[in-house]
Amino acid sequence: MPKSGKKFLAAKGRVEPRPYGLAEAVKLVRDVRYAKFDESVDLAMLLGVDPKHADQMVRGTVVLPHGTGKSKRVAVIAAGDKVKEAQEAGADHVGGEDLVEKIQGGFLDFEALVATPDMMRLVGKLGKVLGPKGLMPNPKAGTVTMDVGKAVREIKGGKIEFRVDKTAIIHAPIGKISFDEKKLEENASAFIRAVLKAKPAAAKGKYFRTVSVSSTMGPGVVIDTTPIEAA
Repeated sequence: MPKSGKKFLAAKGRVEPRPYGLAEAVKLVRDVRYAKFDESVDLAMLLGVDPKHADQMVRGTVVLPHGTGKSKRVAVIAAGDKVKEAQEAGADHVGGEDLVEKIQGGFLDFEALVATPDMMRLVGKLGKVLGPKGLMPNPKAGTVTMDVGKAVREIKGGKIEFRVDKTAIIHAPIGKISFDEKKLEENASAFIRAVLKAKPAAAKGKYFRTVSVSSTMGPGVVIDTTPIEAA
């Protein structure tokens, strides 16, 4: 097991082993940073659900008010006037059957895929390629839609999809360390509220077991989510 570096240990030493208010947690993450690059700021959430049961799956989408600091590469599978609509909205790759064949051949130079409902008969062939990478278009995530322009703009503007993994954890980026504290706080609040809204009815007991925020290289800071849950 690799040893932690001196800078990490020094940063960790400034974090008390207790829950912090959201604003205080975000400020601390920025205060203890030591990396020389513009790190991502991420949330890690351990939920009180059992993802093995379909009725306890947690998934959804949220548009962060200040984006993530990174514009995603978006591909769109569409036909007719929807091709132009996607291009005008800023899609990086747009096509129909030709793009499907390209993806089947191994092309995966995108981080989100949008498709119109009429093209899903073709996109269905890509399940084995896209499924394991979490790139399969889904109506619940807003990536199967006739309004491709809106979908592309939202994804480019900071819309992210979240889904609990098999260990009941959700990881998500909420911005960059260069963001000011208010923007990070508002992004974090929006994300936590979105996950709270997605709480399955079958979930019993404490829903947010542990929620922490950290920069790429920094230590985690535990957040007290009680005020958000009570709102």
